[in-house]
Amino acid sequence: MTTSEYFAVFPDGDRQELDYPLRIDALVDLNARPLPLPLPTNRIIAYRVVKIRKQESRGEETTLHYLELVPADELLAYLRPER
Repeated sequence: MTTSEYFAVFPDGDRQELDYPLRIDALVDLNARPLPLPLPTNRIIAYRVVKIRKQESRGEETTLHYLELVPADELLAYLRPER
């Protein structure tokens, strides 16, 4: 039997264990939880999954999700349209 572990790797090198896998280009918050789209504002701290790496060893599979900070001007594309 193989066990799977998932981790978010922040730009400063800190790791946080996750209960679920993420996908490439997913937007997540400070706790590596997926952000609901569209975003209400661009004044939030958001990270994007830029790389996923799997490490396998006997009976264990570890998936590392590497994150990068998304600047506020890039978050404008994810905002609700104004009416």
